[in-house]
This record gives sequence, C-alpha cells and structure tokens, in this order.
Amino acid sequence: MSDNLFAQLPHPLDYADVLLTWFARLGIDADETTLAQLCVTAAAQLSQCELAQLYWRDEVTGRLDLIAQHLPGALALGEPASSHDFQHEQLLHYVLSQGHSLSLEDLANSVYESAFLPAARLPWQALSCVPLSGRRASVTGLLLCASQRPRSLQGHGPSLRLLGSFALNQLGVLKGLRLVQSASPTKPGTPVARTAYGLIGNSTAMDETYRLIGKVLNTSYTVLLRGETGTGKEVVARAIHASGPRSGKAFVVQNCAAFPEGLLESELFGYRKGAFTGAERNHAGLFDAAHGGTLLLDEIGDMPLSLQAKLLRVLQEGEIRPLGASAAHKVDVRIIAATHRDLAAMVAEGSFREDLYYRLAQFPIELPALRQRGGDVLLLAREFAQTACTALGCTSVQWSSAALDQLSSHAFPGNVRELKCLVERAVLLCDDGVILPAHLCLSPAPTAMALDATLRQRLERVERVFLIDCLHKNRGNRTRTARELGVARRTLLYRLARLNIPCSDARGEG
Repeated sequence: MSDNLFAQLPHPLDYADVLLTWFARLGIDADETTLAQLCVTAAAQLSQCELAQLYWRDEVTGRLDLIAQHLPGALALGEPASSHDFQHEQLLHYVLSQGHSLSLEDLANSVYESAFLPAARLPWQALSCVPLSGRRASVTGLLLCASQRPRSLQGHGPSLRLLGSFALNQLGVLKGLRLVQSASPTKPGTPVARTAYGLIGNSTAMDETYRLIGKVLNTSYTVLLRGETGTGKEVVARAIHASGPRSGKAFVVQNCAAFPEGLLESELFGYRKGAFTGAERNHAGLFDAAHGGTLLLDEIGDMPLSLQAKLLRVLQEGEIRPLGASAAHKVDVRIIAATHRDLAAMVAEGSFREDLYYRLAQFPIELPALRQRGGDVLLLAREFAQTACTALGCTSVQWSSAALDQLSSHAFPGNVRELKCLVERAVLLCDDGVILPAHLCLSPAPTAMALDATLRQRLERVERVFLIDCLHKNRGNRTRTARELGVARRTLLYRLARLNIPCSDARGEG
C-alpha cells in the first residue's frame, strides 16, 4: 500500500483497520457464492454509500455484467434485469477504456449519463467508479459506489480499487478450482468438501445432502427439493446453480403460490401484444429470462392443474408458447422444483398430475429439518450473527454459554428461517456485545419436559453444547480441543461418540 492511500480520509487508522478486516474476510471466509456480495457490502460500509455495485468483464467478448449489488430494499440479482450488458453505458465505458477512476460530486449536472443506476427514493448525487485490475494488468471489472448525499468520494478510490481487484482475482481462483475439481474424476464414495457449495453444516444429515448435490450437479436432471418450511430449499437450489455448468447464466425464482392462475401463466410463458386486454407490448416470460440458466419453481404443489399440463410439455419437449403466439419456440432451461407438501399424496387425491410428478421427481433431494442436523444450529447461529453485524455496520458479537444452551435445546419448528430471524433480532437487541438468553426471546421449555429430564440428560446437554463450541473455536481440530480441555484425545473421541457428535463435525484431523 502506498503512503497516500488513506491521506484524503478523515480517520485513516480506523479506516485501515476496517479495510484489513474486510480483506481477511474475503480471503478466508468467502466462497464462490458469497464473495462478490461480501465485496459490495464492504465497499458500501467503507465509503458510507447507499449503493455499491461490482461488475465483471468478459475478456473474450468484452461483455460487462453486474454480478453483485448492495442496495437495501432492491431486488436481488438474478432477476431478468441483471442480464443486461453494461459495456456500452457511457460512464462505465469511459472508466473501462481509460483505465482511470472517475469521481463525480454533482452527478445531476455532470456530462455523464447515469440512468443505468437503480431507481431510488432519493436521487443519486455523488459517484465513484474505479477500474479493477487482473494479474496481467488488464481491466477485469469495475467497482462503483453512489451516494444520495453531495460529497467527495475521491479519497476512497485507491483503497476500493485494491479491495475490488482482490475480490475479482479471488473469485477467478475459486472458479478455476471448481472447474478443475469438476473435470477430475472422483472415486465412488469420495466425501464431498463441505465448503464446496457455500452451504453451512457439518452434520451427518447434511453430508447426505452434499453427496446428492454432487451427483446431480453436472447433469441436466430435473431436481425436486422436498422438506419442511424454512429448511433452505432456495439456498440449495442456488448452490446447485452456482456450482454447476450453468453458473454464468441467470438464476430465476418463481413462487407458484404468489400469483393467481392467469397471471402465473403469463409470468412463466410470457405473452404477445394484444393477447389480452392490457397487453400493450410483447413480454418475455421467466422461461425465456432463464434461457441457458436455471428456473426454480418454488411451492410447485400450489401450481394449478391447467398450468401443470403446460409445464409437463416444457419438460418433455423443451419448448414454450407465449400467450397469443402462433408458434412455440425452444428454451434451454434447467428446472428445479421445491415444495414442503407431499406431492405423492396430492397425486392420490387427484390435485397433482401423476405424469408431472414423476418428471419432476427425476432426482429428489430431501432436505433435513434443523432438529435432525446435530450441532449445525450453533454453526448457523454464528454465521447469521456475523452477517447481521456486517449489515448493521457494528462489531462482532459474542455468545453466552446460556444462550448457546438454549439454542441447542430448542426444537425450531420454523427450521433455518426461524433461526435466522431469531439471531438477527438478538443481534439488534444486544447492547453489550454478548448475546444472552433474554435476547433470543425463546419461550421456556414445557415444565413436563423439564421434569422428565434426568440429571444425566441435563448434564449431557450442557456438555454437548460445550464440546461443539470448543470444537468450533479450534476449527474442528480434535487434538487441540483435547489439549485445551485437559483430557486425552481418546477420551475426547469417546465423549463425542457418546454424545452423538459425529467425528465428521470436526473440520480437521490431528
């Protein structure tokens, strides 16, 4: 870093400390599915801007894609709008072609067109756009920050350029590793690395999920994700898309329960001008938006029977016909369906087509409930807490043993979604940097259950939480954990087995 890297910033030492923390997170904690979003979150926090965008440039075609955006309340990327090629936008093209940063303090009166920026309640007034360099010193992307306040962002340019360049290069390394891994034949029974898909969980139940994802990843099979509400079906669908050969194309989500039948059909298949009253232009449906990529049909069990027949044709023939169109056209879309309902029972009742069910269930994956996932509750809670702290711009929080004990004994009927909301609320309520049971707002366990629990069961529950927490702190290394606890390694292994904490929960050997 040069001597004047922070010279124009008001509190350079504090800024440098936050910047180094973000570099560490991007280098250690991030994976291919989260790195770009972490980068824009970091840029927004460092620049104190409402908007941060990360663009990636294809060296072969010159195409400029928006791959991550931080803007509270905006639609997530992966919607059809995010497939736009931004290389010809005047402002972005200037920074790309010149290879120099551009900082504007009065955006409304500048000569640069900024209509490509997302609409917001207040107008964008200040902007900074920096080019990002690859290993060959070529411009591989752009990092843009915009503020709704009139201010100078020029001082942030040098550090944001380093941060964004590091993130894009790290992303390239991770993608290269994935391509090498997918091209290398694996022996049957070879365990899948738990970090390969960006999912959180070291339990035996999740090992089976990872194994099934690895089997179907590079195929064109239709996947049916089944599981209780809140088990993370959309997260798994995104992991399948992001880790597979279609990762460079769109990932589109449609909740089949969110629209009435007529509107759902037009959303999925699109329509032609004049197809119905109010159809004043041609509209591309979600199948067209997801061409080359993946379409997740969430809550597929709520799709009307008439639409089920049209979906079956798409699966069989690979073609769609928009409303009002005289001919069908081909689409290349991978379908992932998700539901918490028992489709087989619905087939027996006549509320779901049997032929469609067997086409969708070509490769079913049953996602485990959180209560079946062993020590994953604590891993997920820590991750959700860190993410919440980052979003709020506050320092990391610690967990009290009593709060961890309460988490581990809760049944979580709402599964991962319930845990996430609960932790986010706890972080907001936490004033002293330590999450206590009072912050979790969990109802106490029924008195009958407390009376039925023996002293041994209560002690084992406390010991289980303590051991999982200690393993986590030592990154799963059982030798270091045993040394910290002051017991022999074989004693630790015995207690892990006795308390049904799989050795696979440990991330390292030793």
